[in-house]
Parts: sequence; C-alpha cells; structure tokens
Amino acid sequence: MSTTSVVTLNKGRDAHLARLIEGLARGPAPAECVVVEMGPAPEPLPEAPFPLRRIDFPSAGLPLAAARNAGRAAARGDILVFLDVDCIPSAGLVPALAAAALEHDALVCGPIRYLPAGAVRDDWREADLMQAGILHPARDFPQGGVAETDNPGLFWSLAFAVRRSTYDRLGGFDEGYDGYGAEDTDLAFRAAALGVPVLLAGAPPAFHQHHLSCDPPLQHFADIVRNARRFRARHGIWPMDGWLDAFARLGLIGESREPDLTLLRTPTADEIAAARVPPERPF
Repeated sequence: MSTTSVVTLNKGRDAHLARLIEGLARGPAPAECVVVEMGPAPEPLPEAPFPLRRIDFPSAGLPLAAARNAGRAAARGDILVFLDVDCIPSAGLVPALAAAALEHDALVCGPIRYLPAGAVRDDWREADLMQAGILHPARDFPQGGVAETDNPGLFWSLAFAVRRSTYDRLGGFDEGYDGYGAEDTDLAFRAAALGVPVLLAGAPPAFHQHHLSCDPPLQHFADIVRNARRFRARHGIWPMDGWLDAFARLGLIGESREPDLTLLRTPTADEIAAARVPPERPF
C-alpha cells in the first residue's frame, strides 16, 4: 500500500506552519509531515495526529530547490505531496492529490484559493475560507478528475504531488537555481521532455494565507534575473516573462532580451515598498 509524505519548507513562517498542520489534521492523516527548516530553530512543532519531523537546513537566502530536495531525501512515503508553508490544505486536498499521483505518473497540481489579509482566525472554518478565497485566473482547474496541460509553464509548486520514484527519475529540483524563481518551471520542462505531464487536479483546494509580497517581486530581483538566465541557457526561452516585462518597464533591465538580459540597475527601497501588494488584494 502506498504511503504519503507531506513536505513543506519553513523560514520564519511559524504561524503559517501551524495553520498548515491544523489543516492536515482535519483530513485523513498522511504517513508523516516533513518540515525543512531553513531559518533559526522556531518554537517546538505543534501536536499533530501524525508524525512530524523537522529537518534542519540553515540557509542565508531561499534555496528552494535544494531545500525541497532535502525534504525528499528525508521523506519515506511512496507519494510526495509538497505544500508551501503559507498554504492551508483543505481536508480533502492531500488524499485527492495522492490518489491522482498514484493513478497517473505525472506532476499533479492542486487548486489554490488566495485569501485576503485577516481571513484566517483561530476558529477558522473551511467553508469560510472557501468563500473568501479567490482562484487564480491563469489556471483552469477541472471540477473533478484531472486535466492534462500541454504548457508545463503552468506547473506550480505551492501544492503538488508526485511519485517518489518519478521525482528521483527527474533528479528532483535543479539546485543550480539558487533562491527564488524558475526552479519549479524548470522541473516541469524537464519532466515534459521525459514524458511526465503536468496535470491539473479537480481536488479540494489549498488556501493561500496572505502575507507581505510585492508585484512584481522586486525583493527577489537578483534571484529572478540569475535564475532566468539559467533557464534560458537550458531551455532556449525566457521564463517569468511577465516579471521580466515589469522589470523592463521600471528601467531595471533593458527592453531587449537578446542575446541576454541587460542589467541596468537594481530596484530601490522605495520601488520595492511601492510594489507591495495591499492587504485587500489576494494576489
């Protein structure tokens, strides 16, 4: 019988992590939840009706690819369900994703409902989060079953499942992507090249907890530029094109991306502050 390991990454998001574990506890228990701790050791993990294991992975930045691979190395389940720490899984999300990954050799993405600030309280109910959350318009999830997409660029790592054997066959995430951006798109493109599709699952959603962010993500400017160049060198196209377009409009990079990105300057503190997403906006 297959077993399911949930893997999440944490760096200073202890309150978000507690909500994620709460959500897991309201559904069928996974075999374990592996927490890859990239920051200083937080408070003890909360109680849960399933094993919780912390993997210490102290890091200066956000080495998302390497940290996810560390989570995989520690996980014991046949099915891996990766959840971003700011996502609260609905009770049915993990079993639905795990069942889809068991049936299909694929990267199986779950739907995300983005919450505005203040939507999650101590007595939160799934029905209230469902009403408050907004689906992202860029991805059209089916009402049930799975739908294959021919665009691996639609893969996202916020909530996805994959067979452990498939993850290993793909080589996991490429740790050459250091920091934020493109490491998940690279995984999906490499998977597609090996015949492993991206599936959108008509599963119960995860609820994305609101937190400080920027649109475009200027706080990750250097990471995005560096990782975009790595992706282009491998796959021949530029990833994160919407963000690169926004950087060009701000005069941070040149308008032309041929033969390479032209770095003009880095964003100022005022520009980063101006790009912050207001609390009433879910994304």
